[in-house]
Amino acid sequence: MTQDGVAVPAGIGFFEKWLSVWVALCIAVGVALGSVLPGLFGALAAVEVANVNLIVAVLIWAMVYPMMVSVDFSSLGHIADKPKGLVVTVVVNWLVKPFSMAALGVLFFEVVFADLISPADAQQYIAGLILLGAAPCTAMVFVWSQLTRGDPNYTLVQVSVNDVIMVFAFAPIVAFLLGVTDIEVPWETLLLSVGLYVIIPLAAGAATRWRLTARGGDEVTVARFTGAIKPISVLGLLATVVLLFGFQGQVILERPAVIAMIAVPLLVQSYGIFFIAYAAAWAWRIPFNIAAPCALIGTSNFFELAVAVAISLFGLQSGAALATVVGVLVEVPVMLSLVAFANRTRGAFRSA
Repeated sequence: MTQDGVAVPAGIGFFEKWLSVWVALCIAVGVALGSVLPGLFGALAAVEVANVNLIVAVLIWAMVYPMMVSVDFSSLGHIADKPKGLVVTVVVNWLVKPFSMAALGVLFFEVVFADLISPADAQQYIAGLILLGAAPCTAMVFVWSQLTRGDPNYTLVQVSVNDVIMVFAFAPIVAFLLGVTDIEVPWETLLLSVGLYVIIPLAAGAATRWRLTARGGDEVTVARFTGAIKPISVLGLLATVVLLFGFQGQVILERPAVIAMIAVPLLVQSYGIFFIAYAAAWAWRIPFNIAAPCALIGTSNFFELAVAVAISLFGLQSGAALATVVGVLVEVPVMLSLVAFANRTRGAFRSA
């Protein structure tokens, strides 16, 4: 369907709505397979070049590419329209969220849970949380915006600006925060990851979008194309979860409580960031159809990128990779609860 001339999702799809359920099932499958077939997963882990696992790389590209096709950089021409909402988005996503996530990681894993986990594991989980906090959402924001009847044109501007900033800011912010938490930063691998999982898919998506529109297509044509390849993205995500938990199977079986411990700071961060952005938008008298997407884009994460970089930097069997996948598990139910809250409080904001 279209809204204000922009193709948007008709609503959250079947797979997206139950994504946490699929992820939970894939976790169970991965843990079971990892216990039964450890040799197979060991062989899969060995298929890598320059610390990049080729199998996971293909799966990550399958996840990320459809999202990048949706990004319309021509929308950057409207960057000065209604600047308040964009200011809230940029400040929350890049000046608050990465640092609050790092702080919460340190608080919970070096203080609250310090007696329950080893210092080495704590550093890995903190690293995974940092990667999630430094990667604002790209694609699912369009779904959350649609569910709150947000302004689709403005949401497109927000996503495009975030993607441009991410190309330049993600690696330095991650490196700085990892350094602050005393984790050695492999700069070459970090920059390679940004190139592989941000710049290349973004360029491929832009090229595909150009070809679709150059042949007389419009936003509906682009939306139809991305809708057709979306199942590939979902399958890539689920296959990656199976692999990650296959590699982590023994750890999970021995310490199932670690999933709950990782989820705690993620939940605090998600609800905290939403209410910071939502309150700022309300105080600044931003219309609801811009305020809701402003808050939701900061709350949601580009977990595909976080998973990919965690694997590249720390390995398939790392605690950092595990933490990023737990982020996938908790995100959808959290976001749906916040969408419901936003819709119930619509009357507190002025109309556009």
